[in-house]
Amino acid sequence: MASNYNRKSASSGSRRKPATRSGGASAYSTGRGASRQQPRSQATRGRSSAPRSRQAGGYGAPRGGRQVTSVRIGDIDQATRNARAQKTYRRYIIRIGLIIGLIGALAIGGAVVYNSNLFTVTNVTVTGVEHLTATEMTELASVPAGTTLLRVDAGGIKERLLADAWVLDASVNRIFPDTLELAITERTIAAVVSVPIDSAQTTEDWAIASDGTWLMAIPAKGSEASKTISQKVYEDAENVLHISDVPLGVSPEVGAHCTDANVNNALDIVSGLTTELADQVKSVKATETSSTVLTLENGIEISFGEAGTTEEIRNKERVILQLMEENPGTIAYINVRVVDRPTWRSL
Repeated sequence: MASNYNRKSASSGSRRKPATRSGGASAYSTGRGASRQQPRSQATRGRSSAPRSRQAGGYGAPRGGRQVTSVRIGDIDQATRNARAQKTYRRYIIRIGLIIGLIGALAIGGAVVYNSNLFTVTNVTVTGVEHLTATEMTELASVPAGTTLLRVDAGGIKERLLADAWVLDASVNRIFPDTLELAITERTIAAVVSVPIDSAQTTEDWAIASDGTWLMAIPAKGSEASKTISQKVYEDAENVLHISDVPLGVSPEVGAHCTDANVNNALDIVSGLTTELADQVKSVKATETSSTVLTLENGIEISFGEAGTTEEIRNKERVILQLMEENPGTIAYINVRVVDRPTWRSL
């Protein structure tokens, strides 16, 4: 009986063990469940940590905890433009500096050359003179000895040249390395005026330009004075208009402008003629402006009167030519002082 009891006890004990296992199983189950819940919790923490990682570093942030910053495209373009602008500005400053340095070097070099004896004037040439001589112009120019082409006073030389009545214009040209050229434009003789002197007992011939400038008193041929002037003066004097019968009191002066109305009226008439008649006028009597008389090469005398306007001169000229054409070889005198009522006289 005892053994059976022991068996029962043993079997009873064996039956209680499942309960113990059940409790163990429960504990196991609890432990197992805990172990299963732990990965979920870690996964959940992993998932919850991902957004924080993205918030801190942005999407695609590198692993390892390194911080990444973002830059806008506009900021990059602006930085590039700024760098280019600075580079261009530096180049500009360098160029300005080089130019200033070059100008300074040229200025210093120019000052040295200007104050040196380079390009010393050793030759003076004269062009454009017929009634004047090269020697006269050179003496009038008075180029200082030892001056250079760079330091020569061209303005002063031109002013001295223009002081001569014959010189209408002048230019002073530098011809390197050592020549100074005086280019002269002369006045020409428009007429020879017989000016009364010594109470109108005698006359003196004066050359006058078309602008009314008294050029010079023409000395008699063969005189000592004639040897000192250009022979071109005498050649022109024989081929230009001769103004005579000038009233007493006309006082010519070399380089001065003629103020006598009678002489100026004669010059205006001849300079205003535009046809072949101008070449036929040989002399003019300038006693009074209202009675100015032209004498042609064929001997015809023309009472022209006052010159008036250019149109009036041409109208008188037209009438004169018409009368001469209608009466060839028969006219000795024409009066056109009143152009719309001309008169004429035959031989």
